[in-house]
Amino acid sequence: MSVPSTNTKLTGIQTEFGGSNPIQLSEYYSGGPLVPAGAPAPNGPIPSSGQITMGDFRGATNSAFVTASGGTVTTSGDFKIHTFTGPGTFAVSDAGNSAGSNSVDWMVVAGGGGSGASCAGGAGGAGGFRESPGSVSGSYSTSPLAGGSAVGVSVQNYPIAVGGGGTGAGGSGQPGSPGSNSTALGITSTGGGRGSGNADNAGPGGSGGGGRGNSSSGGGSGNTPPVSPAQGKNGGSGVDTGGGYQESAGGGGGATANAANGTGNGPGGPGGTGATTSISASSTAYAGGGGGGTGGAHGSPTSSGGTGGGGRGGNCQSGIPAIAGTTNTGGGAGGSGGNSGPKAKAGGSGIVIIRYKFQ
Repeated sequence: MSVPSTNTKLTGIQTEFGGSNPIQLSEYYSGGPLVPAGAPAPNGPIPSSGQITMGDFRGATNSAFVTASGGTVTTSGDFKIHTFTGPGTFAVSDAGNSAGSNSVDWMVVAGGGGSGASCAGGAGGAGGFRESPGSVSGSYSTSPLAGGSAVGVSVQNYPIAVGGGGTGAGGSGQPGSPGSNSTALGITSTGGGRGSGNADNAGPGGSGGGGRGNSSSGGGSGNTPPVSPAQGKNGGSGVDTGGGYQESAGGGGGATANAANGTGNGPGGPGGTGATTSISASSTAYAGGGGGGTGGAHGSPTSSGGTGGGGRGGNCQSGIPAIAGTTNTGGGAGGSGGNSGPKAKAGGSGIVIIRYKFQ
């Protein structure tokens, strides 16, 4: 509703902006307790002091803000933040208006890929990372991948799906499984690619999985299917220089960087770096790739996971275990350091965050 554009009355102003009886026009200065500063008034502007007339209010509209429920809700200044670490519903009960707020910013991260089982198993790729530019919900630091636009909302229920991390290899020499997609507000981020085992290829995904060290296989492609800005990067290739334990796997791709290749008679490739954003009101990294598995000749160290939840790779000769991707970051699993299935690890589950102005 708006104040009528003709035959404007005090009661019409009161209906739009509130207030108690008896009605006095002086209660309705802009920036006061009843009329928000900058409230749209096509025949205004509504003054903040001095002379004020009913004509200033013809067609004026009160500010309304998005009101919603769902997930874990926190507040940062004038902004609400809804965090979903599992499936849920973003339920909008008031869509607001352009004078207050009527759209939301978002971040959608998919589940990371699981690693393959090999003496130098391929690491899991990070789950796809996508984020809006932060244009409607306050000044905060977005990631380098921020793109697209805020989403206008209406009064309805928006289903939220948070992708699980892919499982590690189910048996000796087997590949891991890809992470699952996350979806919200019509945006989909793709699960991370699987890490390869003894005789298979690394998988494509939001970020690509790492190639095995055995027989030097290539890494998986990131940003698959393609979106702009890219939701992730490529996995690294494995390298086998021959001889006992002289092999190392490629890391899993991360949101902002390709993973490194293995080094053969050295450590696996580190996982690709993830993306850091403050949409949650705290600077946090997501979607790092897993570190590639290491054959372990000459006491080679393990490979590191990418910043943003990527798991460390394992070392076959020394028995140092791989580490799974971190829960609710979309991090890829570290590549196994051994052929048995239990040595391969799972990727980290994804996360969805929605942010908007509420007052």
